[in-house]
Amino acid sequence: MCVAVARRVGVAAVAASVKVKQFLLSRAAAFAPPSSSGVQCYAASRLSSTENSDDEVAVVDRIETESDEDSLAVPLTYNEMVSQVADTMAMASEEGFKRQIVRILLPRDASSGKLGEMYEPQAETSTRAKAQEMKLVPTDESWQGGIMQLLRACTPTLTDIMTELSPTYRTTGVPPSILEDRSIDESGVDGVSILYTSMGSGANTKQSSDGGGFFGGFLGDFSPPSLSDDDVCVFVQPTQEIIESVSSISSTSNDALIALVNPQWRNVDDALDLASSQDNIFGAFASFLGGKGNVLRQLDELDFKATYTLEGYVCKGGNVRLLKKFNSDWYVFAESDGGDQFVTLGSMPERPTYQDVQKMLDEKGVGYKYARDLGMAPPLK
Repeated sequence: MCVAVARRVGVAAVAASVKVKQFLLSRAAAFAPPSSSGVQCYAASRLSSTENSDDEVAVVDRIETESDEDSLAVPLTYNEMVSQVADTMAMASEEGFKRQIVRILLPRDASSGKLGEMYEPQAETSTRAKAQEMKLVPTDESWQGGIMQLLRACTPTLTDIMTELSPTYRTTGVPPSILEDRSIDESGVDGVSILYTSMGSGANTKQSSDGGGFFGGFLGDFSPPSLSDDDVCVFVQPTQEIIESVSSISSTSNDALIALVNPQWRNVDDALDLASSQDNIFGAFASFLGGKGNVLRQLDELDFKATYTLEGYVCKGGNVRLLKKFNSDWYVFAESDGGDQFVTLGSMPERPTYQDVQKMLDEKGVGYKYARDLGMAPPLK
């Protein structure tokens, strides 16, 4: 009996100690920059590794869950987004998600981040200083150069993400060899390409003469690369027309990480998409007309899962961001009037509609952007 009482007292003491540590972490996060959220998760994992009691582990697991939710913050800079995407993809891969769908914002020069600018310089991310000046922009109509300009911005971004994903880079700091193949884009203007690493000896090292490499074009027939288990293969802005290539590479590369980044089909369904999801003649006809239902069904059979999604649009005149990870709900954020942070509006298990986001803004008392600018409504801070 004395032992049981002592154990209960010990567990209560541990729980109290953990709560104190949790409180201190939350207070520190309140005065720290956005990147400090990673410190909370690290501290929680250290707690779980140093305690042995089942009751202690249960308490720590709750703290880790809360820390993961707290870590869902909109990246404000290019470097923050690259690190957040790479960490999420690596975590999902470790949990068995080897086929991933990722949607991200893309970097653009801060001086040309507004709709209506007719000249958009190519994104430059070769130096960290230059990368910090990049503005993260949704893949919308504000890109005057269309899908090919998006490709020019997406390629260096994914190169940085794949570099941080590389096991050798994480342990030794040596970046992997990353190859590009644009021969998968038969027209040459669809903005589609493949990026892949060549960690194993069986990797296909294409040369520019057959459409591969960073200086390759769209000429030549596409031949799928041979990937080792440690390789990463990314389909850049894939279209529905290349789903067979996606299936071919996925079926022959069991343990390699394969990702579809910024697919060119929408993340919401219309009438044609719903019709194309039917497994009959009408569904086939709807797919022929452009419905994505059949493609999504094939990707589901290949075990592709959405692991990271960062989207954005304008609601009530202000910028809104939607963020979801493979182990979280959908979180909605609104940009502050100062433009230096994003305020959390709420979360939903399913993807919020535009009306859902507008309702969240109303419930938070957020007025239209023009009204806030004119002092007719409280500012969003």
